[in-house]
Amino acid sequence: MKKTVLILSIILIAALVLALFLGNDAIGTGRILEALLGRGSVSENIIVFKVRIPRIVAASFCGAALSVSGYILQKDLNNRIASPGLLGINNGAGLFVLISAVIFPYQSGVKCLMAFIGALLVTFIVSLLSKGTGMSKTSVILSGVAISAVCVSVIDLIISLKPETVADKVAFQLGGFANVQINAVKFAVPVIIISLLISLVTASAMDIMALGDEAAIGLGLNVRLYRTVHILCAALLAGAAVSLCGLLGFVGLMVPNFIRLIYRGNSLGGLVLNMLAGAAFLLVCDTLARLVAFPYEIPCGLILSILGGPFLIGILIRKRKRLGLDD
Repeated sequence: MKKTVLILSIILIAALVLALFLGNDAIGTGRILEALLGRGSVSENIIVFKVRIPRIVAASFCGAALSVSGYILQKDLNNRIASPGLLGINNGAGLFVLISAVIFPYQSGVKCLMAFIGALLVTFIVSLLSKGTGMSKTSVILSGVAISAVCVSVIDLIISLKPETVADKVAFQLGGFANVQINAVKFAVPVIIISLLISLVTASAMDIMALGDEAAIGLGLNVRLYRTVHILCAALLAGAAVSLCGLLGFVGLMVPNFIRLIYRGNSLGGLVLNMLAGAAFLLVCDTLARLVAFPYEIPCGLILSILGGPFLIGILIRKRKRLGLDD
């Protein structure tokens, strides 16, 4: 565990450095260092402090948030392909972000709150379908896909009628950090930090709940309370991330499954590793998005879609027999 944390921490630090010093702006490494030391020009200070650092902070926290949200959902639903993207939680948050942009334009705090409401609503519906109706694991995922399709349809309708609600339709629907605003970061990051801390504090309850509801209740655990807390955390994390980066998908699917391959310990360790790996992974993807088509920039979500599609197919192929038995 300690060795894995150390390795992921080093990777994260390297990703942070690369994200800061690599870019398509006409500013070299030396000038970036000068700006960090307070000796940069006005344009260099804008690039470093108004563009790159907010973008790095947003990508890091969104990566951690989406990864942990996916990990919690996979634990709660006992389904390896559960994620905020596949279950429609991201699209629910995105829909409410657009609604807030129509009703309360230029209000970053309201946007973050509405994103949480949308994510929570979809999370509640999916959880209700899973726990209340006895649906199979595959059916729950399909229900999430259906809910997601409805949200996407309404999103397209809003963008068609009110194109001014988003600066870039494609960037919003794919997800990315090109249009990250400092005010949005100030509102969303504290929400993510608080949600991550709550998930860490309640991590031991995840391990007990994995034994089954009856066993957990027998051990004195308030299952309903902790499940509600975990659902709220997953919704808060996904909603806050969407308010910053748009409809970014597959992070909450790929990272938790990757961590599961290298770590089989308790939930606390799994949460910590997901935070580190998610932040590093999304930072690398965002850096690639800035550089791969230089001098142009592609949405970060496009890279994630290219990676995530085959990843999901691989999971389904690998687990097809087990899924068939579960159903």
